[in-house]
Amino acid sequence: MSDDIQVVHAAPMAVGECPLWHPAEACLYWVDIDGLSVHRLHPASGAHRAWRMASEPSALAMHAGGGLVVATRAGLVHLDTGDGSVTGSVTEIAPAPYDTATARFNDGRTDAAGRFWIGTIYEPRDKQAAQMFCLERGQLRLAWSGGMTNSNGLGFSPDQTVMYHADTATHRIDRHAFDLGTGTVGAPERFQQFSTDKAAGDYGGRPDGAAVDSEGAYWCAMFEGGRLLRFSPGGRLLLEVALPLRCPTMLAFGGADLRTLYITSASHNRSDAEKARYPLTGCVLSLRVDVAGRPEPQYRP
Repeated sequence: MSDDIQVVHAAPMAVGECPLWHPAEACLYWVDIDGLSVHRLHPASGAHRAWRMASEPSALAMHAGGGLVVATRAGLVHLDTGDGSVTGSVTEIAPAPYDTATARFNDGRTDAAGRFWIGTIYEPRDKQAAQMFCLERGQLRLAWSGGMTNSNGLGFSPDQTVMYHADTATHRIDRHAFDLGTGTVGAPERFQQFSTDKAAGDYGGRPDGAAVDSEGAYWCAMFEGGRLLRFSPGGRLLLEVALPLRCPTMLAFGGADLRTLYITSASHNRSDAEKARYPLTGCVLSLRVDVAGRPEPQYRP
């Protein structure tokens, strides 16, 4: 399967993140966090467009009224992707509910009821002070606080009864009981725990962004591990895909049949030796898979 990997966008991202397939536009969106930009690619034509953001964008959701919801360090905004300007038309939805000197929004995903869930990263990393927020009908609420440092890996089971969530800092993935009707999240239950010893011979990276396919399998990008992992709902490893780079960040299913897996990656703070060995570092890649993904819900204001 690794032999089938294609380069979708060859310009390296500093921290490429949050690929999002927009079926109506047949386009792939993603962000470059440190590059302060939102990107759009029409794979069939190769047409590419980027919007400059005022602060770091990290997560995206399709907006039911058109355009995107963008989670940035400064808060949540609506980006009019039909605007012709370089910066785009940006409207504030909600200001940052945290101290922007020490935290920013990170990973996010929309549930089937149209809520946009967004976790944070606590940048000092000296305590587990990250938080999870939920944007519902224009109102931002705190879902939980603490117990993690770098919120990541959000995903929902096909029946929307399970929320998956990773803390990249502790190399842990949890699963939570989830009530779609009320938007309540249960206590975490350990789903996967990876080694935190980078000096160990079996170190395989730490869990970053994720996606859930149509069979309910959880796909995870292993940052610094150079691989993707696919787990059954019960936690059994089903598949490992080696990548031609060390730092994949997140993945998304796209294409007309949702069987094209798009993969973002990071080049920021990677050594010259690593970039020489892995010249695709920071690029956006794609891979055809046997099991389709699922359409991403839109945020409903």
